[in-house]
Amino acid sequence: MAQDNLTDFLNTEFSDSEENTGEDIFKLYQEELKNIRPCTPEEEERLLEALLLGDKAAADRLVEGNLKKAVDLAESFRDKGLPLNDLIQEANMALILAVREYEGGDFALQMQARIQEAMEAALEFQTAENRIEEEMAARVNVLKDISASMANELGREATVAELAERMKMTEEEIRDIMKLTLDAMSVSGEGL
Repeated sequence: MAQDNLTDFLNTEFSDSEENTGEDIFKLYQEELKNIRPCTPEEEERLLEALLLGDKAAADRLVEGNLKKAVDLAESFRDKGLPLNDLIQEANMALILAVREYEGGDFALQMQARIQEAMEAALEFQTAENRIEEEMAARVNVLKDISASMANELGREATVAELAERMKMTEEEIRDIMKLTLDAMSVSGEGL
């Protein structure tokens, strides 16, 4: 890595940015849902019988007629770590899978369980992603601090090998952290 890239790396600030919640998209989706008639219990029973016989139109109508229920379930997971639009997308995919996998029994209960499982899995995945990001940000910040400290001690910028030795990491790990930092700077438009 060139010395000027290391200087850019050291001057980079890292902070969390607030994401757009997509409320406008959600409102549009809610408006569209108003045009879709939910399944009545009688219709759902007929559709489930047809579904078991392989009727694709029944499957499509079951999905369509239960979209509002999927959204309601997704909304119950709001403000738990994922944007509502992502939750709705996960709920809709789970609804489709619940219809495809239906082999008899209480469809409403199976659909609800499938959607809840999808919501919980998506939230767990997001939590793990956040933890990884936080750990990486902490490593970046420690690397920046150690690099600045070593530059003061040495009267020059530390080499990757010296940083790796001080941080008890491999040179490859140091390069990876630096590369991620530079990639993030490129995406955000910093230093361009």
